[in-house]
Amino acid sequence: MANDQPLTKEAILEAAEQVLRRYGPEKTSVVDVAKALQVSHGTLYRHFPSKAALREAVTERWLHRIAEPLQEIADRLDGSAAERLRTWLQALIQSKRKHVVEDPEMFGMYSAVTLDAVEMIAEHVQHLIGQMTAIIADGVNAKEFRSGEPEAMARAIFFATTRFHHPAHAYEWSTSTIEQEFDLVWELILSGIRK
Repeated sequence: MANDQPLTKEAILEAAEQVLRRYGPEKTSVVDVAKALQVSHGTLYRHFPSKAALREAVTERWLHRIAEPLQEIADRLDGSAAERLRTWLQALIQSKRKHVVEDPEMFGMYSAVTLDAVEMIAEHVQHLIGQMTAIIADGVNAKEFRSGEPEAMARAIFFATTRFHHPAHAYEWSTSTIEQEFDLVWELILSGIRK
């Protein structure tokens, strides 16, 4: 990026993501990002008041990319609600597993930020629970699922499956039995919500 071009938050976030991938979250500094953009680090501070704020913004952008395809599943009207709910959960799980392997620096930063940016992570979780709530509400309305409060059901399912998608459990995701364990949890969930 030339110095005479306007610097946007999106350009900063894109550069920060690339630099984070190159050096890792612990070694990346605001100066590294500024160098990649060919601007002074002071220029970046006009957009982000601290390194922590920049890391949180990069993580929030990354989380949005995870949630977007899940929204497409939540919005679909084809298939049963149970099929859509399982597809949604599996898409979330596969996305997290894929990022552990293919994008370890960003996943590492996400894991670190989950400890500090509690409000941002809570908003992300609430957004995901909202997507599940829509699917469950469709199932309740179609009398496929038992009557109840769809958001409470979604929240319970989200937390019941935490082992399969929360970064604290990433070390377990490569075990040979993880798929069978998810199937067991899924069958228990389904028996609890089906009419």
